[in-house]
Amino acid sequence: MTSLADLPIRDDLRGLTPYGAPQKPVRIALNVNENTHPVPPEVIEHVTRAVERALHGVNRYPDREFTELRQHLAGYLSTASAAPSAVTADQIWAANGSNEVIQHVLQAFGGPGRSVLGFPPTYSMHSIIAAGTGTTWLAGDRDADFRLSPATAVAAVQRHDPDVVFLCAPNNPTGTPLGLDTIAAVYEASRGIVMVDEAYAEFMPEGEPDALSLLPGRERLIVSRTMSKAFAFAGARLGYLAADPAIIDALRLVRLPYHLSAITQAAAVAALEHAPAMLRTVDAIRGQRDRLVVDLAALGYTPHDSWANFVLFGGVHDPRATFEHLLAHDILIRDVGLPHHLRVTAGTPQETTEFLDALARMGR
Repeated sequence: MTSLADLPIRDDLRGLTPYGAPQKPVRIALNVNENTHPVPPEVIEHVTRAVERALHGVNRYPDREFTELRQHLAGYLSTASAAPSAVTADQIWAANGSNEVIQHVLQAFGGPGRSVLGFPPTYSMHSIIAAGTGTTWLAGDRDADFRLSPATAVAAVQRHDPDVVFLCAPNNPTGTPLGLDTIAAVYEASRGIVMVDEAYAEFMPEGEPDALSLLPGRERLIVSRTMSKAFAFAGARLGYLAADPAIIDALRLVRLPYHLSAITQAAAVAALEHAPAMLRTVDAIRGQRDRLVVDLAALGYTPHDSWANFVLFGGVHDPRATFEHLLAHDILIRDVGLPHHLRVTAGTPQETTEFLDALARMGR
């Protein structure tokens, strides 16, 4: 039987492993930071009608420029962000999940002979997509408790002089906040593209300014978002970004024709038309996240501050044994490869209770 090693695969891909979040049929899945609350029934009904209408024209190619979707995404960002000016449709790009958005960015601005700087531990797909696009991955340092100060970030930019910088705000898998001062300092120190991955922005504290507020006057800055987390739309696969219109023109050069299906566009527009209902669970998820921080500490673990919908906690004597113990109780969390750490998604109150009870029964 032929193995991967027998194939004429690119040399720079040999020995790499694909994205590997465990997929197991469990009763309580708290491992990939999904919104564990279902989509509201009234939104399901509205999305179903929109998809049905789209099916009547599915014999034709979809709108290549996803015009209506871009207008709705711009409208959402303009009302949901504290940015000083409205985001316009010509500043919006979307794709099949934020991973494809990241891929488009590296296809346009990375590639062979170019580099991208990130700050591990961070979103694992950043380096995986870098490898897939032939972009050299460069790793910068973090400060204590996984923070990233302007001085530390700028030092890495000056040392490596990357073509692209990836920042994660808040960071995944640590949940760590990222100050706007760090983003602004990195932008000033860099000569290339700076992309801020804000997949979890909706879970930040109420009224906290986001990276969209830095867009005006910064033509090399990109802010990416997703509908997979707060919008509970992970299965629909819709990620997007906001940037200068010139950035959008560059991404058109690398996207595949008609990359967003008519079904995806219709479903996303319908969901955005019910944005308040879709985001109704955000406060409840924040509450469970904060509960996890308090109760994990009470159990003797060391949870890290989080602005996301998950909590990374240290003080785990044997992460593999703890992971397997929880799995035996039909609870799946995530081993992110950090020594003596595990990560858990903030779920429903019942899910949080069962997770904490199972953890308490095991002891540290």
